[in-house]
Amino acid sequence: MIVLVLPDVNLLDLGGPVQAFDAAAHLGADYRLEFVAAGAGEVRSAQGLHLAGLGPLPETGPGDLVLVPGPRLPAPGPDFPETAVTWVRAAVHAGARVASVCTGAAVLAEAGVLDGRRCTTHWSLVDLMRSRYPRARVRDAVLYVHDGPVSTSAGIAAGIDLALSLIERDHGPSLTAAVARDLVVYLRRDGSQRQVSAFLEHRGHLHSGVHRVQDHLAQHLDSPHTLDELAALANLSPRGLSRAFTAATGCTPLEYQQRLRLDLAANLLAETTLTVEAVATRCGFRDARHFRRLYGARYGRPPSAGRPV
Repeated sequence: MIVLVLPDVNLLDLGGPVQAFDAAAHLGADYRLEFVAAGAGEVRSAQGLHLAGLGPLPETGPGDLVLVPGPRLPAPGPDFPETAVTWVRAAVHAGARVASVCTGAAVLAEAGVLDGRRCTTHWSLVDLMRSRYPRARVRDAVLYVHDGPVSTSAGIAAGIDLALSLIERDHGPSLTAAVARDLVVYLRRDGSQRQVSAFLEHRGHLHSGVHRVQDHLAQHLDSPHTLDELAALANLSPRGLSRAFTAATGCTPLEYQQRLRLDLAANLLAETTLTVEAVATRCGFRDARHFRRLYGARYGRPPSAGRPV
């Protein structure tokens, strides 16, 4: 993963997403962070911190992910090193994925890679983007947008949401849930996408025992579990776990497990060629007919119809 550090970069635009990808790497994801700049060496951030040891702009290709954190833009508008703009354009043409945070979308627009694509940026830059780059399909009131190999996010903290979304695309919801847990954040999505993955829901509480039970259920979806076993993980009595789990998440441990299994099933149906029966078994359902009934009740369609949107 290549992080393009521009002059006057906003530290949270840089640090938030980088922290998410670093956490994913420590949990086993294949991300290796490389920090580069148009003029290799040192860049001064918008907050006055000098960032040193930056490498030169490398060659890119398929399999690379380029992250462009947003800089503080001068009036009256964007002014970026031409070498950086040219490099971003070449990266996309070479088959790399590119993701921008906040005002970093203007770099992508200058490179022409947003022409004809849906995108977003910081709310204060939307009107300028629309007037300066009329071929870009700029959306407001969304947190992030994916359009082919190009992804863009709204202001500052939305870069973390974008990073979690990219991690989920690359490595699935279970690892993404672990990253979100590590960062003590949760994933938010814009209205054009599916609702929050069940692996990322119900994680906004601070009950460590319930979190341990949730982690265990997510990691052993194809295994049966007893309330006694789960209660022991939380250092609670079975009745105490039931009360604590419901208070923290709004559902029982059994309901939570079922949601995880059905969410995984929806992903498998969309992304593999497994039969409905095989998916049911993979997700811990011993009876395919029971699985079909539960799936239909949750998503309003049979599993043979594929993943809900």
